[in-house]
Amino acid sequence: MPALPADTAARVGIVMPCYNEAARLEVPRLLAALRPRPWLHLLLVDDGSTDGTAQVLQAAMDQAPPGQVSRLALPGNVGKGEAVRQGLVHLWDRGGFAALGFFDADLATPLEAVDDLLAALQQDPRREVALGARVRLLGRRVEREAGRHYGGRVLATLISVALGLPVYDSQCGAKLLRVTPGLPALLARPFASRWLFDVELLSRWMRAHAEGAWEQGLVEVPLQTWVEPGGSKVGLADALRAPLEVARIGWGHRR
Repeated sequence: MPALPADTAARVGIVMPCYNEAARLEVPRLLAALRPRPWLHLLLVDDGSTDGTAQVLQAAMDQAPPGQVSRLALPGNVGKGEAVRQGLVHLWDRGGFAALGFFDADLATPLEAVDDLLAALQQDPRREVALGARVRLLGRRVEREAGRHYGGRVLATLISVALGLPVYDSQCGAKLLRVTPGLPALLARPFASRWLFDVELLSRWMRAHAEGAWEQGLVEVPLQTWVEPGGSKVGLADALRAPLEVARIGWGHRR
């Protein structure tokens, strides 16, 4: 397990957006990841759920080690991107964190992967953003439906071209950002896209840094495990709209 920075009061905060997750949020898995990591705090953001998600999140808080889980209830459904943004702003305002990030509630990326993301940031003080990458390598378990995999590769290529950045997997739902004075500016405005907010976040980060700092400041971390759970909330209409959204983000980025 990676060591935290010298300031022992500093912790890592993870935002997990939850919309109608009552039937599939695996609370035991979350608790099992949290208990050996007392430095890890999980913020569960209820994005205006209409099922029993609120009760499940409250149960997670009640069963978790003291101070390791909190809940933020949004008054209505604002979409994944805005739920993540508001969660990150909420944790920033709380203070005391060395790094902030977000993971998907389906746990396709196990919460334990925060160890590898944190280690990647700590290896070089110039690194500010660690991105999980779903790379199928020998000795790693990356399971994804073939159609989604190849569709994702096309989208990833479009994103790389739009940003002028050779990123392999901008859409993996596991990311960690070092807490720096510039972080609030990245989160000051809502994201225009509900699903491609990761691309907007990268665009904002790149525009806030000199071009020579991109390679030092960004790092992709191949995941040990990523298993597609099914039941994705990204529908066909969202998939068809994605290239247009990438083009819009890329146009804004280059301007």
